[in-house]
Amino acid sequence: MKKQEDFSKLSDAEIQKEVIATREKLRQFRFSQVTTRTKNVKEGSLLKKRIARLLTTTNKPKNA
Repeated sequence: MKKQEDFSKLSDAEIQKEVIATREKLRQFRFSQVTTRTKNVKEGSLLKKRIARLLTTTNKPKNA
């Protein structure tokens, strides 16, 4: 099983860049799903979970 990534070491700007990039990947996945058959159907849910983890990291207090 793959270890979860530790986003707490990233700065807020880096996290925002990751969120934008991951949202773009999710958008491309959704469009490719309509036009062609996808090999990895779990990719969409994994991308959504990654976005949620990134946003949770930004909303978490720094001292906790």
